Amino acid sequence: MSTKKAAAVALVAALGVTTLAACGSDKADTAGEGTKSKTVTLVSHDSFNASKEVLAEFTEQTGYTVKVLKSGDAGEAVNKEILTKGSPQGDVFFGIDNTLLSRGLDNGLFEPYEAKGLDRIPAELQLDKAKHRVTPIDSGDICVNYDKKYFADKKLAPPQTFDDLAKPAYKDLLVVENPERSSPGLGFLLGTAAQYGDDGWQAYWKKLKDNGVKTVDSWELAYNQEFSGSAGGKKAKGDRPLVVSYASSPPVEVLYSEPQLKEAPTGVSTGTCFRQTEFAGLLNGAKNPEGGKALIDFLISKKFQEDMPLQMFVNPVVKDAALPELFTKHGEVIAKPQTMAPEKITEKREQWIQTWSSLVLK
Repeated sequence: MSTKKAAAVALVAALGVTTLAACGSDKADTAGEGTKSKTVTLVSHDSFNASKEVLAEFTEQTGYTVKVLKSGDAGEAVNKEILTKGSPQGDVFFGIDNTLLSRGLDNGLFEPYEAKGLDRIPAELQLDKAKHRVTPIDSGDICVNYDKKYFADKKLAPPQTFDDLAKPAYKDLLVVENPERSSPGLGFLLGTAAQYGDDGWQAYWKKLKDNGVKTVDSWELAYNQEFSGSAGGKKAKGDRPLVVSYASSPPVEVLYSEPQLKEAPTGVSTGTCFRQTEFAGLLNGAKNPEGGKALIDFLISKKFQEDMPLQMFVNPVVKDAALPELFTKHGEVIAKPQTMAPEKITEKREQWIQTWSSLVLK
């Protein structure tokens, strides 16, 4: 996530509390009878975004107006809900991902709810399918991105695998994020642990350190200031042509380029990826549980799923949702990303972060 959602969305994310739905629907006065509120509150990380038109359609269909409460990055937002569990800030939480999922489930944050349309989501993404306390909403891949121009000018093939990154040809070229502070940084660390195993990832990071890896606290610093391939990096004269980011970052570079580029200036090292999946759940103690259930159903509707890619730069999880041309033309489909069971992440996460800090930061 740490940033959760494709950290690239930090380019356009808005902070604070926002009401993102039409309030004037005729149905708003009659729908949802028997509930205490015509408003349903969605608690999320700062990177949540959706088209006003799409959420207005939810209001038209159900009578509920959506209020979005943004609560910091993913880890911060989850921790706030743990502190207030039983008396949540809202009705639905969106943005807990597979790196944090067990923390939320173990603390009893969510009420079981089997969403309508769940059969359209691949079973392997339904990590709580026995109890349905959370519903998969989107997925994205944390991967090393590279500056195409740098490697073309040097006549050097960009790295494609974790092993490549430790080779002398790429010495002093990679910048990563601190996994204690950054969602992409944590995802990349978990990717290396999945690749090399409990007993091998430390040796790999020693190789990266010897090969000149640079660590910064956030995705924003890494991508916009240290990386030579981004618009922000050019302004800051970043000199690192390799950065931990997302597989969706190249389409973002195209979308926000002026004039719009015909080709993304960055590429993805497809053998360095870790799969993140984000979930939504009905909060335990929600004041408007019926509205919350309706909202979760809507989050996996085709309408919302097809809106997400250009709003949050993530991939839909439902099988019938189409990706926009920008994604299919400039993005990468990661066929075999690294993954890890949430239970193992919970068991090992803090220990691995402490070990990583001792290895890399000292």
